[in-house]
Amino acid sequence: MKVFKQKTFFIKSLLIHIFLSVIIVLLSWQFFEPAVYNLMQEWFVARNPGSDEIVLIVIDDKSTEQYRWPWQRYLYAEIFEYLNDYSKPKIIGFDAILATLDKDNPKSDTYFFNTVNRIKNLVVGFSPLISSTEPDNEKISYFKKFNNKFAVNIDDRRTKDKYDRFNDISPFPDAYFNAVKYTGSVNTTQNSNGYVTLCDQIITLDKELYPSLSLRMYMLLNNTGTLTLTDKNIIVDETNLKIPTINTYSAVQNFVHFYSLYPNTEYTHKKYSAVDIINSLQNIKQGKKPIISPEEFKDKIVLVGANAKSAAMGLEDVLPTPILQKHPGVDIQATYLDNLINKQFVKQTSLTFDLFIIVLLTAVVFALIINLTFLQSIITLILIAAVYFIFTIICFMNNIAPNVITPLAIQLITMIFGYSYRFILEGRNKEKIKQAMGKYISQDIMQNVVKNIDDIKLGGKKAVVTVLFADIRGFTSISEKLTAEEVSVILNEYFTEIEPIITKYNGVINKFIGDAVMAIFGEPIQDLNHAKNAVLCANEILKKVDELRDKWIFEGKPKIEIGIGINTGEAFVGNIGSEKRLEYTVIGDMVNLASRIESYNKVYKTNFLISSSTYSYVSNIADVIKISEVTIRGKSKKMDIYEVLRLT
Repeated sequence: MKVFKQKTFFIKSLLIHIFLSVIIVLLSWQFFEPAVYNLMQEWFVARNPGSDEIVLIVIDDKSTEQYRWPWQRYLYAEIFEYLNDYSKPKIIGFDAILATLDKDNPKSDTYFFNTVNRIKNLVVGFSPLISSTEPDNEKISYFKKFNNKFAVNIDDRRTKDKYDRFNDISPFPDAYFNAVKYTGSVNTTQNSNGYVTLCDQIITLDKELYPSLSLRMYMLLNNTGTLTLTDKNIIVDETNLKIPTINTYSAVQNFVHFYSLYPNTEYTHKKYSAVDIINSLQNIKQGKKPIISPEEFKDKIVLVGANAKSAAMGLEDVLPTPILQKHPGVDIQATYLDNLINKQFVKQTSLTFDLFIIVLLTAVVFALIINLTFLQSIITLILIAAVYFIFTIICFMNNIAPNVITPLAIQLITMIFGYSYRFILEGRNKEKIKQAMGKYISQDIMQNVVKNIDDIKLGGKKAVVTVLFADIRGFTSISEKLTAEEVSVILNEYFTEIEPIITKYNGVINKFIGDAVMAIFGEPIQDLNHAKNAVLCANEILKKVDELRDKWIFEGKPKIEIGIGINTGEAFVGNIGSEKRLEYTVIGDMVNLASRIESYNKVYKTNFLISSSTYSYVSNIADVIKISEVTIRGKSKKMDIYEVLRLT
C-alpha cells in the first residue's frame, strides 16, 4: 500500500511537471525564442558584410532632393540604360512594383518601356495579393497570360499539405508586361513578432508556383528554368543547390542568413545613390567624366530599389530584421540572393531534436538533484547551462538554429520542481521517521529534539519534576503460566491503554522496563502543576486497569493488579550517554525514591503510594492514609509515605 502511494505521488508529480513543461515550451516558442533568435543572428551569424559581387542602386534621400518625387519613368530608364549600355552587369533586379501608367508623361513611360525591352538580363518584381473576392473573367484571363509568359518549370514532389494563399496580383500595364522578360515575387512575410526571418522562395498564385525575385535571378544567372520542390528542399540540379525549406501558409520559405552592416550605413551590401548613376550617364553622354565609373558594375549583380525617408509616403521601403529595425527592402532582397549564390542558409533544428534535448536535460537535472548535494547540483547545472549555451553559439556560427531559451527554461523549471519534489518527499520521510521514532521515544521528546536539531549534545539541567512508576504485581509468576505471545498481547494492550492517559496529563513516558512504566511530569513539557497531574494520571490509570481486569477475566486471562509510586523533587533532566548515542532521561536520588516507594505497595498491600514531597502539592485534592516512619533502602532516616485512597 505504501509503495502504491509513493508511485501515485510520483506519477502525479510527473504529470504536473509535464503539464508545466508544455506550457513553458509553448510560451517560449511563441515569445522568447524569436527574440533570442534575432540576437543570435545579430551576434553570431551576421559576422561579415554581404558579398562584394552584389551591389545596390537606391533611390535615396539624396536622389529625391535633386529630382522631386514622384519620379518620371525616364529617370528609371536612365539607370537601366547606364547599366545595360555602359556597365554590363551580370544581371539586374528591379525591386519595385509598376502597376499604373504615367498619363501626364506618356513619352517618359515609352522611353522606360523601350529601355526595359532592350535589356535581356533584367528581372522585375511582381506582388501577389490576397483578395476577399473571387477572380472575375478578366483576372482569370490575366493569370493565364501571366503564367504563359513568366512561369518556370517547377517539379512539385511535395507530399504534405499545399497552401494556396494568394488569389490576386497587382497587374502590369500592357506596355510594361510586353517589355518585361523575367519576373519574381517580392512578397516578404513577417513572423509573429513582426520580424523578417524567412524568405518566401516560392509562392502559389491561382494554383501555379512562382519563384521569388532572388530565386528567379539565381536561375537566370545559372541559365536554368527548372526547379525541383520536395517537402524539405528546393533543388537546382544544374548547380547542386539545395535550399532547406519549410512549407507554411504563406509560401515555401527558408530561414535567412543575414549579414553585418557596412560601416556607417544601413545596408549589408555596397550601396550607390540612384542620382549619381543618372548624373554619371548624363556626363558620359556629354563627354565628361562620370561620377561613378561604369566599371564599378561590370560583371556585378545589381539590384535597383527605393528607400527615401524624406520623400512621399510609401517610398521608405523598410522592414524589421534581426540585424536592423528598419532594414531596406532592396537590401533584404539582395540578402536572399546572396544566400542562394553562396549557399548560406540557416537551418532550424527539427522538432524531434528539440524534444530530445528537452527530455535529456530534464532527465539529467533529476539525476543530479537525486544524487548530489544542493550546492553540487547547482554548480553542475550552471555548468551544463553554460555548456549548452556555448553549444548553441557554435551551432548558430555554423548556420544551425537550435532552441536557446526553451531547454534552459525547462532546466530551470525542472530544477525548481525537482527540489520541490525532493523537499516534499524528504518532508514526508522525516514525518514517517518522526512517527516511527515516536513509538520508541516520547512524541514530546521527539518534538524537543526536532526543535533543537542543531544543538543536540550531552548535558541538561536541574529541574523539579514528578516521577511516576507503575508496575504489574507478580508479573513474573503470571508470565510463567502463559506463552511469550500471550504475555506480549497483555502487555501491549495494557501499555496501549495507559499511554494516552499519561499524555493527557502532560506526562512523558521515559521508558518501559519489562512490565513497568516510568513517566516524567514537568519536563520536557513545562507544567507548574506536574505533581497534581501525575496524581490525577495515576488515579485514571488505576480505573482503566480495573476495566481491563474485568475484560481479561472474562477472556480467561489472569487477574492483573498494578502498583503506582510517585515522588516529586529535584533531578537532572537531559541527554546522557555518548556522543554517538544519547538518551533523554531523568536521573537522581528522587527517581530511585519513586521506584522504591512503588515497591512498598507489595509490603502494605496497597495500589497507590506517594511521597511526602508529592503530598505537599496535592493535599487539597487527595484523601490519604499516612504510613509513618518507613525505612527506605538507601536512606539513613526513616520517612513518611502516603496511600492515596481517593481524589476529592
